[in-house]
Amino acid sequence: MATLAEPAFAPHVPAETPPRHWSEGWLTDADVAHIPGEAGPPVIGNLFKMLGDPHGFAWRMFREYGPVYKSKAMGRWHVSLIGAEANELLLFDRDKIFSSEQGWGPALHRLFPRGLMLLDFEKHRADRRALSIAFKPEPMRHYADALDRGIAAEVGKWRGEMLFYPAIKQLTLALAADSFIGVPWGPESKKINQAFVDMVQASITPVRKPLPFTQMRKGVKGREFLIDYFTKLTLRRRAGEGNGQDMFSQFATATNEDGSLLPVDEVVDHMNFLMMAAHDTITSSATSLVWLLAKHPEWQEKVRQEVFAITGGPDAKGAPRGATYDDLGKFELLEMAFKESLRLIAPVPSIPRRALRSFEFKGVRIPAGAACGFNTHLTHHMEEYWVSPETFDPMRFTPDKVKARHKYAWVPFGGGAHMCLGLHFAYMQVKILTAQLLQRYRIEIADGYEPAWQPWPIPKPKDGLKVTFAPL
Repeated sequence: MATLAEPAFAPHVPAETPPRHWSEGWLTDADVAHIPGEAGPPVIGNLFKMLGDPHGFAWRMFREYGPVYKSKAMGRWHVSLIGAEANELLLFDRDKIFSSEQGWGPALHRLFPRGLMLLDFEKHRADRRALSIAFKPEPMRHYADALDRGIAAEVGKWRGEMLFYPAIKQLTLALAADSFIGVPWGPESKKINQAFVDMVQASITPVRKPLPFTQMRKGVKGREFLIDYFTKLTLRRRAGEGNGQDMFSQFATATNEDGSLLPVDEVVDHMNFLMMAAHDTITSSATSLVWLLAKHPEWQEKVRQEVFAITGGPDAKGAPRGATYDDLGKFELLEMAFKESLRLIAPVPSIPRRALRSFEFKGVRIPAGAACGFNTHLTHHMEEYWVSPETFDPMRFTPDKVKARHKYAWVPFGGGAHMCLGLHFAYMQVKILTAQLLQRYRIEIADGYEPAWQPWPIPKPKDGLKVTFAPL
């Protein structure tokens, strides 16, 4: 069992001393004795309960112990803060109390170090500013054209019964290979895809050391492949290879505030992380939207009519007209439906942080060094913020209802300084995909069909999502 928790406990740091690294200063039972919660069985704690049914476990703990509770897994205490106020506290972080780097570190340090999500404060601000060049209007306009061409070519083949999740996963990677990296889909892209799959699965494996034949070993090998691949590609892009329009070229030539280029290894780590984040979260988000539009045909038809009105519908030969970059802001019903699907099935169900200083929430003192975090899924399903929260109702996102609701009751893209850098790219890709699909097909499912979802780390239907694309 010694291989499961990595590393072994570092010497204990007094509760008010800020931890310098995620591996240092884990809290003792005495430090959190005043916080309600439970440790679970010896050694493993609540690990298997959390992995087996994360949403069910979180709901039980919240209902039994309230909006602040502790839980132990693999010898470490974690403090959960539940609700929109908790989301605002941790995400807005006006007093710079919480470390994202140390929150994600235990899961991602071997796989995605120095990704944007794993940076804090000034370093995060500086790198985010440098990378934001890739999401300015002109690059985004280029991505929109490339996405529409790639999506149109592929979804025209999606007739009849099929499993949607593996199809959209392959398409999303192919689109990312084109828009992000500027390479065509092929054997090389398939290796890239497998490396990302191995790394994401390794992030949640209980065995945290890369021992032979373990998932962590596969993840580490996947990272080694991608680091080598992206390093060589960065050097080629800086030498002038390519047309400079893809996202990777934008990153490769991004500069610090003093005008110097970002170091090659930092470019590589950022690309590695952002490619993974965009690939897996967009795949999950597009799948949940397609599932819910199939389940609610009345809303599917409303969105289809909006798509026809904006694009003009198929041309005289029956070919769908693509949604242009300038069209994207016009899809009001589609955007509301997408937001509702993100509420019901958040692509990142929970987000960790670590307290660098002690703080208080709901009258409970949480000491410095506490691993803590909030639960997106629970907040998105709480009756305190949502009437009939299990019901699909895109009208929750009309401007008046959004204004009346707590700003942090809906947080699928995070918030504050760590708001997802690629959120507009995600909206763009899903809108273009939906516009192409709904001009071609009715999306249908069998009567009574309810796929089971793997809830964590990124939701996906366990059976691949069985749908039928019936030509209009």
